[in-house]
Amino acid sequence: MQALETNRRALLLGLGAAALMTQARPASARTLPALPTANIGADTSYWTAVRNLYSVTPDMVNLENGYWGIMAEPVKAEYKRLTDFVNFENTVYARTKIGKDLDDVRTPLAAFLGVAREEIALSRGATEALQALISGYNKLKPGDTVLYADLDYDSMQYAMNWLKGRRSVDVVKFAIPEPATRQAVLDAYDGALKANPKTKLLLLTHISHRTGLMMPVKELAAMARARGVDVILDAAHSWGQVDFQAKDLGVDFIGFNLHKWIGAPLGVGMIYINKDRLADIDSYMGDEDFKADDVRSRLHTGTPNFAAQLAVPTALALHQEIGPQAKEARYRHLRNYWVSKARELKGVEIQTPDDPSMVAGITSFALTGKRTAAETNAIVASLRDQHKVMTVRRGGVAKGDTIRISPAPYIMEADLDRFVAALAVVSGNRAG
Repeated sequence: MQALETNRRALLLGLGAAALMTQARPASARTLPALPTANIGADTSYWTAVRNLYSVTPDMVNLENGYWGIMAEPVKAEYKRLTDFVNFENTVYARTKIGKDLDDVRTPLAAFLGVAREEIALSRGATEALQALISGYNKLKPGDTVLYADLDYDSMQYAMNWLKGRRSVDVVKFAIPEPATRQAVLDAYDGALKANPKTKLLLLTHISHRTGLMMPVKELAAMARARGVDVILDAAHSWGQVDFQAKDLGVDFIGFNLHKWIGAPLGVGMIYINKDRLADIDSYMGDEDFKADDVRSRLHTGTPNFAAQLAVPTALALHQEIGPQAKEARYRHLRNYWVSKARELKGVEIQTPDDPSMVAGITSFALTGKRTAAETNAIVASLRDQHKVMTVRRGGVAKGDTIRISPAPYIMEADLDRFVAALAVVSGNRAG
């Protein structure tokens, strides 16, 4: 009993110390070796050090990082500390100080994205942010057309379809060519815009969650703008997988995830609205918590996971320490490593081109003649259950379902060798 009381006092003392620190603590000292000066994506020593920042089961090669990116141990520790802190201080903190602390989270995010803090607001994910943008876009008139492609995310397609009943617009869906090339994609969007001259709103996805195809957003946005068409961009899978700032894309409305490729706790995203275009997105369901000229009025999430949002600066600091360009180089290296081997297997179709302007880390594959949901699910199950490699089926592609491979920062080449060996078996190139 005395030991129990001693442990209780120690816990309370620890929480009391945590309560003295009301904000997330970005890493103050570098925990990794210096960035390599050459061939950074393939530097085994550096990426082994990065791998050691993660605690993950050794029982499965997880190539399904696209669902969400697990927290590295320093981020997880800070998230746990903040969870303890929020629970210890509870509503006293929530009613007196949380507003400023959450507002301050926007500062490093805005700086890293190259925008003003007044142009972004936190959300629970990219889906929520994009739903607010699509539903709140107020420039549509009855008879206008809105446009999206087969590779766009399901929930965003639903939101665009919803506009038909809500705004009395025509909704048009078209297919991205397969196999895709940069010019073929540009031609497909140009053709869709020409075929639908009343188009006023275009949904674009920077990196497709289905195949990993990376769209030439800047060129497509300029193409749309020349026709008087606004673009809402789904950047759920791009920010953190590739290194860019908002100004590089030429888009005024963007939804982001922070829990995928940035490595923040699950349930954190962000909305971006160019400050000169704020009036073109309605306040969210008449929100009155913030003034009409405050971007936070465009997204009302209720009570969020405070600890998750407060931990974002720590996640962002680690992302910057690892190196945004280094992570992009690593993802590209891992993708090219397995794809080059898989292309040698008969009957394996790779769904993205090798053009570096059209792909980053995610790439999907299919087996020739096996693109139904049942067939691809069976392949996923075999890889998982017989070979201990985790992948995922992605449907919705015009030519049939695919299987997505999305590597994490902790994936090593040996993991991909194991996957390719399994792929050789399930594709019939090698006996099991």
